[in-house]
Amino acid sequence: MRRFQIGDLIVEEQTAVFPDRLATAYEKTLRPFCLCRSPGVPMYVAQIGDQHIIKRMPLSGATHGPQCASYEPPYELTGLGPLIGSAIQIDPATGAAALKLDFSMTKLGTRSAAATADTESPETVKNKTRKLSLRALLHYLWHEGGLTEWTSLWNGKRHWWHVRSHLVEAARTMTIRGESLVDRLFIPEPFRADDKTAIEQRRAKALAALHQSAPGAKRLMLLVGEIKEFGEARSGRKVVIKHMPGFQLFLEDRAWTSLQRHFSSQLELWQANEASHLMAILTIGAAGSGMMTINEIALMTVTAEWLPVESVYEERVLEKLTKLRRKSVKGLRFNLPSSQPVAIAMLPEAKPVPVALYLVPPEAGDQFESALNDMIVARCDLVSWIWRIKDGEMPRLPPG
Repeated sequence: MRRFQIGDLIVEEQTAVFPDRLATAYEKTLRPFCLCRSPGVPMYVAQIGDQHIIKRMPLSGATHGPQCASYEPPYELTGLGPLIGSAIQIDPATGAAALKLDFSMTKLGTRSAAATADTESPETVKNKTRKLSLRALLHYLWHEGGLTEWTSLWNGKRHWWHVRSHLVEAARTMTIRGESLVDRLFIPEPFRADDKTAIEQRRAKALAALHQSAPGAKRLMLLVGEIKEFGEARSGRKVVIKHMPGFQLFLEDRAWTSLQRHFSSQLELWQANEASHLMAILTIGAAGSGMMTINEIALMTVTAEWLPVESVYEERVLEKLTKLRRKSVKGLRFNLPSSQPVAIAMLPEAKPVPVALYLVPPEAGDQFESALNDMIVARCDLVSWIWRIKDGEMPRLPPG
């Protein structure tokens, strides 16, 4: 049972008074301290729907004890490590993360950037100063929203309203050029036919800033949503976002061709598994006609449990992990290319020490193996589980 210090009080997580203590802390903006370590690790209280939950401060997971529910895998084992301190700068006083983006949030002229994106792979780090790509920003939202974590006790309990709430709450802790990210981000609420008018009014209000008439660069916003389909259009494709019926978004022919090439794996995984979801992050703006246009887009396939997945091999590993009662944490690439190894998942509650899980794809060569060995040697405090696809069937997961 976890214990927290809230003000002058020490409260245990499973006690009857705990929800009231969290509500009071939220109202008075008190910072709880997790007592898995001494001194305690600072956390904060968030409101998700009508519930108050306690969350770790951004990028503080490694400071918790390995057996604490708030413990997080070492960042250097995933694509997050190279971004800390450069693309992601944390204010130690507030926990707010200032983000540097390698895509624009404004648009000059009428040409869509999505139409010219076919010269750049989404897996390529094109800026030496390490900024967040569109895909990396989606990964960071997923990571900070706690949506990479899973235990079988959550089966059937993670739905779109839950995903949306955690993404919005994560965005509240992030800024871009001094502006709160949540003010430049739209995530559709669950659609209900009996509340259609009110939902559309709230959406129109949230996107109203895009219809500016002032001269100069046009303002763009971020949209994160689940792809329902890429429908036929007179030219290009019509992008249909789930929970946004009637909302018109279009991809030009050139951008659609580029999307199919750069995100072929994500599209194939989504098409092959009806239980999966295809997530999209887009920058959108308003044309002179009032139509919404896509400036840039990136895709991410997630499982039925909303866990990001990159290959059928990862799907097989996650299928095993999601049946475990102990927590697993999915690793993400952010800006890293597929030619570099990452820990695809962690078992932070494994005993006596946490376990890092790695995949070696069949096309991997000596450079991949060398980089993987360096990662393992650098974290000799962890147990390593490796599935080399060339060697055959998946090894058994470690006990504990």
